[in-house]
Amino acid sequence: MKYLLSFLIVWVVGSLSAQAQDPNFHIYLCIGQSNMEGPAKIEPQDTLVDNRLQLLAAVDCPELGRTKGNWYMAQPPLCRCNTRLSPADYFGRTLVANLPQNVKVGFVHVAVAGSKIEIFDKKDYKVYLDTSAKERPWMINMANQYGGNPYERLVEMARLAQKAGVIKGILLHQGESNTGDKGWPMKVKKIYDDLLTDLNLPANSVPLLAGELVNADQGGKCASMNAIIATLPQVLPKAIVVSSKGLPAVPDKLHFSSEGIREFGKRYAEVLIQSLK
Repeated sequence: MKYLLSFLIVWVVGSLSAQAQDPNFHIYLCIGQSNMEGPAKIEPQDTLVDNRLQLLAAVDCPELGRTKGNWYMAQPPLCRCNTRLSPADYFGRTLVANLPQNVKVGFVHVAVAGSKIEIFDKKDYKVYLDTSAKERPWMINMANQYGGNPYERLVEMARLAQKAGVIKGILLHQGESNTGDKGWPMKVKKIYDDLLTDLNLPANSVPLLAGELVNADQGGKCASMNAIIATLPQVLPKAIVVSSKGLPAVPDKLHFSSEGIREFGKRYAEVLIQSLK
């Protein structure tokens, strides 16, 4: 009986420690390619950050004073050491401005420029990277900063974040490299389902916010993909599509300008807030 009691005490303590330490610390996972990674110039106004915004570093950045697996104030860049302004930056700012003062927002940010959505497939990522190595060595180098497996690094950091707070949603911006791929929505759903399973979250329990690509009204080179992105909620009930209409782009017509990224981040937050009403 004494041994059984000891076992139960250990089990209960372990279970409690596995739960989120602070229900008022809301965690968001950020994934995608270059427009999520951070394509836009960081300007002085972007460096002013509320201390309620936090970032769990997914890579070591000695030049920024960051070590993988530790929390820091969420000043850009959020993704890796040399990335720039991300929609997550102004998503966070807008969110904390609309949440009670006792609520904090934290990010786990893993994105790889130029990558197809397949890079986040927990089973097929290696095949994708191996077949892309010759034509996109720079993308391989980015993936290598995540130990060669961006999905696994995302899960590793998300599990660590769950010790501090509660995962409340996923921010996605990806699609340029999958333009015309009608299977994209199901690929996103698989990644979403795998993430929730690996993080011990109930199925369909958190929203996934998916941003459109540079819009046709801005001459977006991949704007045709927005019609496919629009179908995501048909296969993933918790998906919400964020409009890019009117958001300014840089001359390549693939990436948003700093102004566009700021407004996009606000829109991500606004559609989330609206969905919770």
